[in-house]
Amino acid sequence: MTGSFPKHDWKLRYGPFSERDFAELPETNWTLLVQDVEKHYPPLHSLLEEFFFLPSWRIDDLMVSVASPGGSVGPHTDQYDVFLLQAQGSRRWQIAESFDPALLANSELNVLESFTAEQEFILQAGDLLYLPPGVAHHGIAIDQGMTWSIGMRAPSAADLLQALGDWLAQNRAEGPRYGDSGLPPTERAGEINQAAIDRFCGMLTEAAHDSADFRSFLGSFLSRYRLAHEPAPPAEAIDVPALDKALKHGASIRQHPWTRLAWLKSGPDARLFAAGEEYTCAAGLAEAICTRPIRISADPKDHAKQLGLICKLINQGHLYLKGSDSNATNTDQ
Repeated sequence: MTGSFPKHDWKLRYGPFSERDFAELPETNWTLLVQDVEKHYPPLHSLLEEFFFLPSWRIDDLMVSVASPGGSVGPHTDQYDVFLLQAQGSRRWQIAESFDPALLANSELNVLESFTAEQEFILQAGDLLYLPPGVAHHGIAIDQGMTWSIGMRAPSAADLLQALGDWLAQNRAEGPRYGDSGLPPTERAGEINQAAIDRFCGMLTEAAHDSADFRSFLGSFLSRYRLAHEPAPPAEAIDVPALDKALKHGASIRQHPWTRLAWLKSGPDARLFAAGEEYTCAAGLAEAICTRPIRISADPKDHAKQLGLICKLINQGHLYLKGSDSNATNTDQ
């Protein structure tokens, strides 16, 4: 919850909040931000599916901003694409592509110290504003309203390199070590010369460009990047016969809202990734598991294999059953 710009009197509080906290709020100049809303209320995933012109693994979360008149979080930048949907009320958005990146000192918020708008838009309920990464923006509620923010995940090169090093250390042998064989004698003491630099670059390139390894790493990394919570298994495990029976009695298979799913083609089959874990399956099944609603093949020759993997994903907390007599958690409440 914050004050207004440019008074520089920002105050930030973290939840959970009580009813008394809301009752004591003033009439103006406050904002409440709630992240990962679609994970707490899964029906909102239908809204996120409207953005599947981008890869689904790019979508981070749906954040809801509730604001009183004058409410704002100040001028700032995001390092990822964001779509701002005005769900209720109206909000003035000021943006600038050229700005001083200096941040306000002694503030818990990453608020720009100074900001001059280059463009201005007023969003009414139903309007959508797209903001590319690195564009400064300042939203101010004109009246009591609600803005829904759909943010994209955008790993940096540093994120990728750090994660790749960790993954290689955990999943592969340490690989070749640096050596001087074949290099010319050194001419200046203490110099890291170009020949050495090229050799080190070659070691990194070799580690990162083993096609099979890098594909496994990338699937694992992207299905875990900015994962809010670890998937939790159900209170009681289910086996294949019980799963088959539940499906025959009308149960449906759902993605657990807290997991992340992605897949990539691997020869005639596919590699499915769920919160960093890798599974081999048919490409059609991988696509089905990553699609809402999940529909699996009724072909008897495929059915048993499909149920085996789905049973495993349910017991690891990535999927769940809805509308069955099983003890699987129903998260669509």
